[in-house]
Amino acid sequence: MLRRRAAGALMLAAIAGLTAACSPATGPSATTQADAPPSPPPIIIEHARVFDGERDLGEVTLVIRDGLIARVAQPGAGDLPAEAERIDYRGRFIVPGLVNAHAHVGNTEGTAHGDRFYTRAHVVRDLRQFQAYGVTTVMSLGMNGAAFGDIRSAVTGDPSLGAQLLGAGGGIGAPGGAPPAANMGLAHDPVARPATADAARAAVRAQAESGVDIVKLWVDALGGQAPPMAPEVYRATIDEAHRQKLLAAAHIHDLAPATDLVASGLDIVAHGVRDRPVDPAFVAALRTSNAGYIATLQIDEANYIYAEHPEWLETPFLRNALPEAVRAQWSDPQWRADTLRDPQTTKARAALATNLRNLSTLREAGVRIGFGTDAGALPRRVPGFAEHRELELMMQAGFSPQQALTVATRDSAHLLRLDDRGLLQPGRRADFIVVAADPLTDIRNLRTIEAVWQAGRRVAGPVAEYRAP
Repeated sequence: MLRRRAAGALMLAAIAGLTAACSPATGPSATTQADAPPSPPPIIIEHARVFDGERDLGEVTLVIRDGLIARVAQPGAGDLPAEAERIDYRGRFIVPGLVNAHAHVGNTEGTAHGDRFYTRAHVVRDLRQFQAYGVTTVMSLGMNGAAFGDIRSAVTGDPSLGAQLLGAGGGIGAPGGAPPAANMGLAHDPVARPATADAARAAVRAQAESGVDIVKLWVDALGGQAPPMAPEVYRATIDEAHRQKLLAAAHIHDLAPATDLVASGLDIVAHGVRDRPVDPAFVAALRTSNAGYIATLQIDEANYIYAEHPEWLETPFLRNALPEAVRAQWSDPQWRADTLRDPQTTKARAALATNLRNLSTLREAGVRIGFGTDAGALPRRVPGFAEHRELELMMQAGFSPQQALTVATRDSAHLLRLDDRGLLQPGRRADFIVVAADPLTDIRNLRTIEAVWQAGRRVAGPVAEYRAP
């Protein structure tokens, strides 16, 4: 049975490749060492100030070899490889590439959404936009179509095709429940919807066999509009995911199911609690289990913020991330007026306020926190821009810029058990963002992206030159 464990997958592939190159030929078709293509020369990144995901290192020199950070050296070190390509980023700032642990791909086209858009072309389009905005790893957490495995295999290992893709396949929901197939445009609903614990275990085994990186559960009742997943079903789902050596993450909204999910062994609470303040029991459950919590603050804000701030459309950082149809819709005064007087907007504002307070409480309690946005699920959840806005909202929850960046890099990678990225340290992937201004003094300075590097290659930037297709 295939076991798709995301952590270190590319590292293992690289090791295997090096082993093959260095091993003696074992048959007539084996490639000899003389025939193997030469390794590219190392790359030296110098004169930049580096935040490594944990600490501000000041000005250091990064040595990159075979897509990995080989060394972090002091400026002016005299023993650097003479054959290296040298790149001067004087006056620039470097941070690790962002790790989005809750996003979606291949689900939108202009102002429309649905599974009819789940094609390789749409997925690559989204991955490239995430990458252009500094997101180098994307966990597509559910609603992935049947082609997910083939698409992921096709794009993995080629950073020119965008952020590295990981995912949950279709995911597991309740019969007639979330995600609502009709509202989400799921004509060929990829979500497994088991009615019993045994059926849930079978669904998890099938998804594990297909090669998913994580198991996604939709437990929420959508404010009473849909049947929730029964506790015996989600407990069996979580247990079977762990038997298959996979993490389990759940879509939630309310405190009560979130608390029981964590008590049942859930690894990741994939949205913030938004119905009421978190209580000591929930905090204790998170700390005892070491489960992670992803707030996705922007998910509710995105329902109204673009109508509330039409001037944002004049900023290239947002405007360039939007398809033409979305720009036209958001520029319409009638659309803005309708959005702002919609009763759902009042609910969204209240949900964001509760989410912010709860995230602040959990931050102060020392709970494990990851980074995610739900970007890509709907047209108003804008890949790339949503991540920068999420970081800005985290400031309202009491994070410093450095703390927020640590969550979005080191901590988010750790939450997904990706021990090969999230930190700019020797042996880890050379995924990083080069910016023109210091993001540790103002998180909005992260918008000044001049270059994005992934697996040791410059693959995007400057962001000012990006245009959504």
